[in-house]
Amino acid sequence: MKPDFTIDIDSLPALAAFARVARLGSFTAAAAALAVSPSAVSQTIRQLEARLGVRLLQRTTRSVGLTEAGAALLARVEPALAEIGAATDDIRQQRDMPAGTLRLTTPTTAGALVLRPLLADFMRACPGIAVDVITDDRFADLVAEGFDAGLRLGEALQRDMVAIPVTGPLRMVVAASPDYLARHGTPGHPRELHAHAGLQYRFGPHGSVYRWEFVEDGRTFTVDTRAALIANDKTLLHQAALDGMGLIYEFPVHIQPALDSGRLVTVLDDWLPPFDGFYLYYPGRVLMPPKLRVFVDFLKARAGLSA
Repeated sequence: MKPDFTIDIDSLPALAAFARVARLGSFTAAAAALAVSPSAVSQTIRQLEARLGVRLLQRTTRSVGLTEAGAALLARVEPALAEIGAATDDIRQQRDMPAGTLRLTTPTTAGALVLRPLLADFMRACPGIAVDVITDDRFADLVAEGFDAGLRLGEALQRDMVAIPVTGPLRMVVAASPDYLARHGTPGHPRELHAHAGLQYRFGPHGSVYRWEFVEDGRTFTVDTRAALIANDKTLLHQAALDGMGLIYEFPVHIQPALDSGRLVTVLDDWLPPFDGFYLYYPGRVLMPPKLRVFVDFLKARAGLSA
C-alpha cells in the first residue's frame, strides 16, 4: 500500500528540511545551510515521518540515504519547492531593478530588424540586465539550450510557445547588379531562374540550402536556380551579387543601401507577396523571470502592442 503524501501547508518547513537533508546527504550540512542545529533538523524529520507514518531516511553513523518512500516524496516535493523558491525570488527581483543575463537566440535578419534598433535603449533602461545574443539561423531549442527567448518567423514556431508579433508582414526580394542583368537578361517569370546563376544561402555549416519561394494565383511554389555560389555567410553572398556573379534572394534590410544606390536592382517583384513576419517566442511559464518580463514589455511598447 502506497503511503498517503497529502500534507498541510504547515509542513512546508519540514518538507524543505527533508529535501535539504536528502540532497546534501547529511543532517549537519543541512543544518548549516538552514542556520539551525543538527538536532533541530533531526527532530523536524522525525516529526514529519511520524505525521506521514512512514520512514523517509535511512540513517547510519556514516551516511544518510533515502528510503523508497523518501525517494518518491522527494520526486514530488522538490519541483514544488523549486517553484515556491522561484516565486519568492520573483517578488524580490520585482522589488528592485531586474537583473541577470538575458539569453536570446535570433536569426541574422531578426537581429537586424528587431534587436539592433532597440538594444542600446533597452540596455540603458535596464542596466542590471546583461544581454547574451546568439545569432544562428538554425532553429534553437530554448529549454534544452538555456535560452530565455528567441526570435523566429511565425511559420517556424513550435505550438507550445508563447509568441508575440514584433515586425508585421515582411517581403523578400530577388536582386542582381545591373551589370549581371545586362549580360544575362532580366527574368520575367520565376520559372526562368533555372537559366540564371543563383547565390544561395545555407542554414549553418551543415544545414539545408534555402529554397526560393514565389506565389502565383495564390499558390506557393519553389524554383531552383543554377547554383553559382552556396554559402552560410550572407556578407559573402551580398558581395558576390554586387560583383555581378548572380541573383540573390534576400530580405531587403540586408541590401537596402545597395538597392537605394542602384548597385543592385530587384526583379520578379510581382511574385513576391508579403508573408508572416518575426515573433518573439518563449516557453509558457506560470512565473516569467523579471528580466524577461521587462524585455517583453519593452519590445511590445516598441512594436505598438498592448502590454
